[in-house]
Amino acid sequence: MSFVKMVEVWRGPVVESVHAGIAAVANSAGEIIAGWGDTGVPTFPRSALKPVQAIALVETGAHAKAGLGSRHLAMACASHRAEPMHVEIVAGWLASMGLAQEALVCGADRPVDVAAADAAVIAGQPRQRIFHNCSGKHCGFLALSRGQGWAIEGYEHLAHPAQQAYLDALSELSHADAAAMPWGVDGCGLPAPAMPLNTAARLVARHARARAASPGRRAAIGAIHDAMRAHPELLSGADQPGVQIARATGGRILVKTGAEGFITAFVPGQGIGVALKIADGEQRARVPVLLAVLRTLRLIDEAEYQSLAALAGPAVLNSAGDLVGHIRASLA
Repeated sequence: MSFVKMVEVWRGPVVESVHAGIAAVANSAGEIIAGWGDTGVPTFPRSALKPVQAIALVETGAHAKAGLGSRHLAMACASHRAEPMHVEIVAGWLASMGLAQEALVCGADRPVDVAAADAAVIAGQPRQRIFHNCSGKHCGFLALSRGQGWAIEGYEHLAHPAQQAYLDALSELSHADAAAMPWGVDGCGLPAPAMPLNTAARLVARHARARAASPGRRAAIGAIHDAMRAHPELLSGADQPGVQIARATGGRILVKTGAEGFITAFVPGQGIGVALKIADGEQRARVPVLLAVLRTLRLIDEAEYQSLAALAGPAVLNSAGDLVGHIRASLA
């Protein structure tokens, strides 16, 4: 089978559901050092590629030229929940470029964060583009285009120079011709490449090691790592799993999620990358598996793993908040 069982969902004494998936772990030399299932299966990393999409923003000097900081760079890599800290940065970033949120190609949305969504409803705020979880990435492409003197219109098309700059970095880190990859359209309206899972793991490992030919690109990747390490809450949201993992490991492991059950882990100090896809796209399954993979390969120690026990074995609760089961990784 392409996918193997990875997660069991228990209700009382019985396994009620299971989730299958595939996972690959690579080093920056391009070697697959561990794998589960058929890691050659093509899939869409989706938002897990945002740290690659952000490279050109720094590499071209557009980031510095606009006076942007590490918080903006973290937001360019973010799949945020539209908490106030996220919306403030995106709104301010657009204002600094003299742009309204209609310049963002991503559609209008409600905040993913429940409290922020409730507050928006109470305040009578409609769906907005700045609430979209990818709005920071779109600001990054707009800032890149402004900095390079490119038209901001049409930045969502592969032929646009901003996307061509992304393809260049993607090709180098994947060791493949990105233009020849199968391309779909992401949920936010930007182009989305598909690739074998093992290619994604190798790409993440090379990014983790900043294994690029030019000093400028290596420096850009380092700045992205620094931003992800300094502001994990901007990448996702307050106390989200990626934040907890970054804190537990002292920023040694950086996590970036993608839609449909995709997740990656960057280990810059060791030049190791992890890519994982849950077959049915269920988000609840990916973090327990990721932690099991990290523990199996001793990329986190036992004390770190135990500090993340609530993520490694999430509780199943009923509507009254009572504990009725648990979720656990089940790696062969």
